Amino acid sequence: MKVAIALLLAVAALTAVTLWKARAHETRAEAEWPPKGQFVTVDGIRVHAVVMGPQDAPDLVLIHGASGNTRDMTYHLAPALAGAYRVIVLDRPGLGHTGRVGTGGATITEQATVLQGAAAALGADRPIVLGHSYGGAVALAWAVTRPDTLSALVSVAGAAKPWDSALPTLYKVLSHPVLGPVAAPLITAWVPDSYVMGAVAEIFAPQEPPEGYLSHVGPGLTLRRDTLRENALQRAGLLAEIEALHTRYDEIGVPVEIVHGTADTTVGLSIHARPLAEQVPGADLTVLDGIGHMPHHSAPDAVIDAIHRAATRAGLRPRG
Repeated sequence: MKVAIALLLAVAALTAVTLWKARAHETRAEAEWPPKGQFVTVDGIRVHAVVMGPQDAPDLVLIHGASGNTRDMTYHLAPALAGAYRVIVLDRPGLGHTGRVGTGGATITEQATVLQGAAAALGADRPIVLGHSYGGAVALAWAVTRPDTLSALVSVAGAAKPWDSALPTLYKVLSHPVLGPVAAPLITAWVPDSYVMGAVAEIFAPQEPPEGYLSHVGPGLTLRRDTLRENALQRAGLLAEIEALHTRYDEIGVPVEIVHGTADTTVGLSIHARPLAEQVPGADLTVLDGIGHMPHHSAPDAVIDAIHRAATRAGLRPRG
């Protein structure tokens, strides 16, 4: 009996310490990487948006990938484009500083609806939409399900087609209905930000992250409990959502530019970008030799050129 009581007390103490450390970690992260933009509310969801560039320039929406936030795009790409476009960088639902859509993991179509609504609330009725990685799937969902609300689409290392590899173990655990709510606070409390920095560095391979990127992007924001759960739930549902959507890509009627690296081992060129380019009428594929999963950092000029081509094809930028 005494042993059982001692064990219960130990578990209670560990739980209390874990929850305290988790809250402290989240508080520090949100203080160190606070919102840098403004908020708009769409169907009760508070969406964080960073807007830069001339008010009368063509509208360009940038959508980040899994585990990310607006800071991935504001490190270099958004400022580089802000002279030619009115750039709107959005935190996807449940990530960065945007609220969640329920608690079951927002689908790519639900996210597209929220982000399109946020862009419209900011005065962008038919923007160019760029999505990176998971954000590429959201951008495709936007183009398929809300075709009259964008002018062009740019997919950068975007997830587009079904694949046959297994869901990574961490996502399996965090998305599990029982294990997830237990694992998330343990990770928030006890895993240091340096773990995320290491994981991000691996995603850049074979290139290196640019100087100052890892501290800029806010790794502590990724390690918050709700963010861990939402990100995992979204990732766990992505394959089925793409399986349901990908047969409709030939319905996309706006100009489409695709940028993808040959060394991308996260979202493979041959699995995603090539078949997408073949399916979408008039799609233009730019293949970057030796570039990994982060072309907007490793080959930003190629991405910017693709955006300019999309804008020109959409009639938003003069030819020449």
